[in-house]
Amino acid sequence: MNYIVFDLEWNQSSTGLEEETARLPFEIIEIGAVKLDSRGEQSGEFSELVRPVIYREMNRATGNLLHLQIEELENGSSFVAAARRFLEWCGEEEYRFCTWGSADLTELQRNMKFYDMKPLAKGPIAYLDVQKLFSIAFEDGKSRRALEHAVDFLELKKEIPFHRAFGDAYYTAKVLARVLAQKPYALKNLSYDVFHPPADKASEIKVRFEGYEKFISREYPGRAEAFEDKEVVSSKCYLCHRNLRKKIRWFTPNGRNYYCLAHCEIHGYLKGKIRVRKSANDKTYIVKTTKLISPEEAGKLKERCEHVKKQQYQHRLHGK
Repeated sequence: MNYIVFDLEWNQSSTGLEEETARLPFEIIEIGAVKLDSRGEQSGEFSELVRPVIYREMNRATGNLLHLQIEELENGSSFVAAARRFLEWCGEEEYRFCTWGSADLTELQRNMKFYDMKPLAKGPIAYLDVQKLFSIAFEDGKSRRALEHAVDFLELKKEIPFHRAFGDAYYTAKVLARVLAQKPYALKNLSYDVFHPPADKASEIKVRFEGYEKFISREYPGRAEAFEDKEVVSSKCYLCHRNLRKKIRWFTPNGRNYYCLAHCEIHGYLKGKIRVRKSANDKTYIVKTTKLISPEEAGKLKERCEHVKKQQYQHRLHGK
């Protein structure tokens, strides 16, 4: 297994007036990558500038961060040519994409779709979010730090500038190599990019991690259809697979995330969380997590539910 550690830089509209903004909010202008072998040894490098087509004026914040001018990109490759060379460079051997954070793989696929390129996959892609792995391996597992913080924490040598695609890929690879060497157990914590949701029920993803389970559904026409699916709204103990009666039915404080509370006689309280997401096809899919929690955390969830109910009641009164 090789590890393809890549980073992207992208430009965006300075005005928001371009017709393509909705379909391509971020136009990739640089691809940088480092290839690691199964031992974490570097075995290849990739770096290429991409000539912009949609956003021909550099967004001020982007230009200041990257120290990159639009004139420098004029000699770059077209996105299609650069992306094809990048994917060819990845090689024929089995590999896993690795990024710092969760955005790059989504934006790569969004740019590929914009140019009608063949999708990377028909469904979700398992990858390594090195930002998350660093937190699991060396900190609290919850915080999400800047790349330079991780480099400083691990006392890695700063050899090239940050905030360019190859530089950030290079340092991300260094952090990943340290995780591989010192905390290899952290790599079992895969992330899933869902730019393309599961194609059908048989392809839906259910994966168990330490302390929680994640379920990624297929697409539905809308939210109502998603919540009619028993798999979406059910509460099961992922340790003993029993169907559980809910202590708190699904409720939402904001219309995007839903929560419930169930209790297993053997393993205790489980909190369910549903995130309602829109796919690139403007359909709805669901990401549900089920997590073991303490009685104290269960009490806080009950309080939150009551608070939401009071707010909704006051809103209905005010509406009348």
